Amino acid sequence: MDQIDIAIIGAGAVGLAIAADIGARYPDAATILFERHGQFGQDTSSRNSEVIHAGMYYPTGSLKAKLCAEGNPLLYEFCNKHSVPYQRIGKLIIARDQTEIASLENILAQGQANGVQGLRLIDADEVKELEPNITAVAAIFSETTGIIDSHKLMFQLEHLASQNNVMLAYKHEVIDIVPEGDGFIVTFKGPDGETDQIFCRWLINSAGLYSDKIASMCGIDAEAAGYTIYPVKGEYFSVSMSKSKMVSHLVYPPPLHGLKGLGTHITKSLDGRGRLGPNVHYVTERENYDVDPDHLEEFYQAAITYLPFIERGDLAPDMAGMRPKIQAPDAPVADFKICRETERGLPGLINLVGIESPGLTACLAIARYVADLCVLEN
Repeated sequence: MDQIDIAIIGAGAVGLAIAADIGARYPDAATILFERHGQFGQDTSSRNSEVIHAGMYYPTGSLKAKLCAEGNPLLYEFCNKHSVPYQRIGKLIIARDQTEIASLENILAQGQANGVQGLRLIDADEVKELEPNITAVAAIFSETTGIIDSHKLMFQLEHLASQNNVMLAYKHEVIDIVPEGDGFIVTFKGPDGETDQIFCRWLINSAGLYSDKIASMCGIDAEAAGYTIYPVKGEYFSVSMSKSKMVSHLVYPPPLHGLKGLGTHITKSLDGRGRLGPNVHYVTERENYDVDPDHLEEFYQAAITYLPFIERGDLAPDMAGMRPKIQAPDAPVADFKICRETERGLPGLINLVGIESPGLTACLAIARYVADLCVLEN
């Protein structure tokens, strides 16, 4: 049986960032990145708004708040260094009427407590200057919010990992894990359908939608640990190009109760297209990416509360993504779970569970955090 130092499971943005960071720190370590799909980022990482978040929503002291605030400038710096396309476009979180101003004040206070830079409350006149076509009586303007080409980001992270001798094992699905001595026996199925095994000293679980399954393979009771994934589907509807041009920034209503989502907002892609979404539907299937065209009316009704120029004919089904939430329906806000499982007798195991938004923004900060937990003797 082959023996290696580090096995990483999952080649989304976070798994790739971990592979790049680990590879840079430990270039002589034998490291492998397992991914069941034929290429990187086929699930959550490629099916989202591609927003670089600022970090104003999350509870102070949480990993989401800490790693988003750290990850935002790291991501811009990385993009500049490695020519990853982005736009620091800015975001408005709006109050559609006077009753929502208190919500904005709370978000602003939360953002300031989290150390988020570039936040300010603006009145209706300044909103009109920035976005003359929307309906709002006030807004928070976030200067550091932007949009990114997530595929180019992942491509560059993959390149850096490969440069530092990380083995990229696409079409290799991990199907069993057995703790053994000071490491783990990992059984995987290759592209030919045959199974094989390796022994690794460190195992990093960044399997996204299936991170609870990987934790369970290691003998952890996922429910007792708070690792159960409750998949949440979010659909998007595109906005016609003529109407997309009527909005210059990202525009968000106040977030949903319990941060289950950030409301049906309008984002922009790097080519200027507008997209509404996502909605929030707890589901049982983890990989159903169909968009229900019957939900158009739901999106339209949400949009016209602040985008009065939108007509039904401007909207069309676009895409859907899945969020690997560990927040059960009607449960309190859940934080990222990033844990070296020493207390469970598995000191070589690092689990990352519930890495939803702002995971893309925080990917480089998460990678640094994980690499700090993974200590190899040189």
